[in-house]
Amino acid sequence: MTQRMIDQIVSPLEVSDGAGVKIKRVIATPTLNTFDPFLLLDVFGSEEGADYIAGFPDHPHRGFETVTYMLNGKMRHRDSSGNEGLLETGGAQWMTAGRGIIHSEMPEQTEGLMKGFQLWVNLPASHKMTDPRYQDISPEDIAHKEIENVGSLKVIAGEMLGVKGPVSKIITEPVFIDLDMQADSEINLPITQGHAAFLYVFEGSIHLDGEDIETDRLVTLQDGDQLLLKAGPNGGRFILLSANPIGEPIARHGPFVMNTREEIYQAFEDFRAGRF
Repeated sequence: MTQRMIDQIVSPLEVSDGAGVKIKRVIATPTLNTFDPFLLLDVFGSEEGADYIAGFPDHPHRGFETVTYMLNGKMRHRDSSGNEGLLETGGAQWMTAGRGIIHSEMPEQTEGLMKGFQLWVNLPASHKMTDPRYQDISPEDIAHKEIENVGSLKVIAGEMLGVKGPVSKIITEPVFIDLDMQADSEINLPITQGHAAFLYVFEGSIHLDGEDIETDRLVTLQDGDQLLLKAGPNGGRFILLSANPIGEPIARHGPFVMNTREEIYQAFEDFRAGRF
């Protein structure tokens, strides 16, 4: 067994996106541009309706997948393939944009806490022009396990400690978990050797590889097949993601992620011509 050590600790950058939604961006910043196959990680969280009410009106994507995990709040998804879903507290969606899709994510609340994550996961060249696909995961469908003397585990994608998540048939074979650890508890998590892996602490703190990781910090991890963690004195909650890296050139502009600049130009042309 090989323990995963810290590669990099990253603080978020406060930005706005969509129609002015205030977010914290952790991947797709000058500090951490990409972490193959992960292209972007945004964290949103506010009790002020003005910070999120404008939402994310219709916009296109091509060449990758978007993932939303809602910790609190309600948001409505609609897309050009005819899919619709209500993201509620504890729910998630996994959308494969593939060859092209237009979608929106709009709040269905005007006040109160809205909090969660949006992740972009790259697709290899062989799958960038695949048909769009939408997986809507209700809170009840997310796999859950209480771990004695540790805390509460949720698995959105992949498998962890015998718990299998509802998201399936993703080419990069991702694992996506949410682990809420009790104060001072310890756990050793298995992670697939060769997977790119990171965690983001969003409540409390955790200790790993001799470092105390506080709230709102992302940690990219070196390779290995185990991750030893200890929660801080007030507990610690984090998301952990891992997936197969793709190892291909990345050309990206706005909502399009391809392998060459020519493919980006083609994406804009196809979008303008109504071919999404």
